[in-house]
Amino acid sequence: MLAIRLVAEPAGFDTLVLPIRPADPQPGGDAPAAGPQQGDEDRSATVAPHRPGLPGELVAEATALVDAAALTGRAGETELFHRPLREPGRLLLVGVGDGAEAGWRSAGAAVARAVARETSVTIALPDGVAPAAVRGLVEGLLLASYRFRMAQHTDDAPTLAEVVVAVGDPAGYADVVETAVTTARMTRFARDLTNTPSSLKSPAWFVDQIVAAAEGVEHLTVRVREPDELAAEGFGGIVAVGGGSAQGPRLVELSWQPPAARTHVVLVGKGITFDTGGISIKPKDALKLMRKDMGGAAAVLAATLGAAALGLPVRITTLAPLAENMVSGSAFRPGDVIRHYGGITSETTNSDAEGRLVLADALAYAVRELSPDYLIDLATLTGANAVALGKRTGALFSENDELAGSVLAAIAEAGEYAWRMPLTPDYVEYLGSELADLHSAPTQGAGSTLAALYLREFTGDLRDRWLHIDMSAPSWAEGDHRELTRGATGWGVRSLLRWLATVD
Repeated sequence: MLAIRLVAEPAGFDTLVLPIRPADPQPGGDAPAAGPQQGDEDRSATVAPHRPGLPGELVAEATALVDAAALTGRAGETELFHRPLREPGRLLLVGVGDGAEAGWRSAGAAVARAVARETSVTIALPDGVAPAAVRGLVEGLLLASYRFRMAQHTDDAPTLAEVVVAVGDPAGYADVVETAVTTARMTRFARDLTNTPSSLKSPAWFVDQIVAAAEGVEHLTVRVREPDELAAEGFGGIVAVGGGSAQGPRLVELSWQPPAARTHVVLVGKGITFDTGGISIKPKDALKLMRKDMGGAAAVLAATLGAAALGLPVRITTLAPLAENMVSGSAFRPGDVIRHYGGITSETTNSDAEGRLVLADALAYAVRELSPDYLIDLATLTGANAVALGKRTGALFSENDELAGSVLAAIAEAGEYAWRMPLTPDYVEYLGSELADLHSAPTQGAGSTLAALYLREFTGDLRDRWLHIDMSAPSWAEGDHRELTRGATGWGVRSLLRWLATVD
C-alpha cells in the first residue's frame, strides 16, 4: 500500500500535483453550470488558492496551463505537463469539483492512476483545506492504487510507493489521515479476501486470515465454531449449506469490547466461499465469479478490525457464517426442511438460495445469545439487487427510520451507494409453507424484498433495530471507476466504519 507522508512545505520534487476547481462550482456538482465565465474570470477552471511554499510564478504558470488546456476542474479530471530541465519536471493538474469530500476522493483516485509509474509524487494542498477533503484525497489515492494479482510476472505493476502531501499544518491533519489510511487498509483487506480464488479460500483458510489479523489486538477476541460444534449447537442452516463440501463450514465470532463502550452492535455477514448453487446448480457463466459470495463476511469482519484499529468506543460482535455450497452426495436437496438455530424450520426448494439459510442461523443466535442494541447484516444475497438498482447500489431494508437514515447518511459520506427498499407487508404470505414454518425461496418475484422478509423472521424482538443490506451488485466492479478497481470493491467497509464512528 502507498505510504502517505505529510509535510508543511513541498520541496525537492520531480512531479508536483496541484488541485484545480471550477471557476463557478455548483454545490454537489463537478463542473460549472454552463461554459466559461465572462469578464475577469474568463476561464472554465481555476487553480485553488495559495499553497504553502510554492513560488508565485509556478502558480501563475499553472493558471495559464489551465486556460490553455481548457480544463473544467471537474472532479477527477487530470492533465500532465512536462517541464524539461526545471523543477518540478512534471506538473499534474487535477480537478476537485466543488471541493466536497467526494470530489477530493475522485481526485485522489485520478492522481493514483495518472502517476502510477512514478516512484514518488508531491501534492500541494491549499491553505486551510478541510479535513474531510484530505480524508477523501487519501482514501482515493489508496483505494485506486489497489491491485490484486497472483501472476508470477508483474512487469506492468504500478511503481508508485509514496505520496507526499504538503498541507501547511501537518499535525492538524494527522488524525484524519490515520482514519483514512485505516479505512483504506481495511477496505483493501476485504478486497483481498474476496478476490482470492476459491481454490485457496476454503472456510478454514478464511478463518486463518481473520485469526492472524486479530492476533495481539487488545480487547479483540475470536471464537471459531468447527463443523461438529455447529451441528451439536443446532446451527442447521450452516451445516446444511456446508454439507456438500469436503471443506467443512465454520462460524467466526469476532468481538471488539472496548472498556468504555455503551452500545452493542452485532454485524452479520454472508460468507459463502464458493457457490455452485448446490443441486440447483448455476449456469456456467454465473459460476465464474462465485468466489465473491463471501463479500458480506469480508466487509463486516474488516470493518470490525478497522474499528479496533481506530479505537472506536462501541462494542461490536461480528458473526460470519462460512461455508462452500457444493454439489455432492451429501449436499442438501431442494425440498428439504432445515431446522435453524433456535428451532424455526425452513422448507428450501432452491439450494441456490443458500445465503439466507446461513444468515438465519447467525441472526437467530445474535437475538438469543448476544442481546445487541442494533443488528445489521450485509450479504451478496440476490441477483434481484442489480435488476432493481443497477451495478453500484445496494438495497437497504429496515423498519427503523432513524437507523436507516443514519446508515444511509454514512454510506453517502463514504462514497458508496444504497437505496432504501420496502418490506412490503402483503408479501409475507409468500413465505408460507405446508411443511415448515417458512418457505425460504418463494418465487413470486421481488426477490430482494422476499429475501429480506425471510431474514426478518429470525430477528425476534430486535426486529425494530435490525437493518439488512443486499450488496450483491456493488460488491464487484467490472472495471476501474473513481476509487474502485476492477474486481472486488470491499463495499460496506467504509460505510460501516463511518456509521460505527457515530454510535455512542
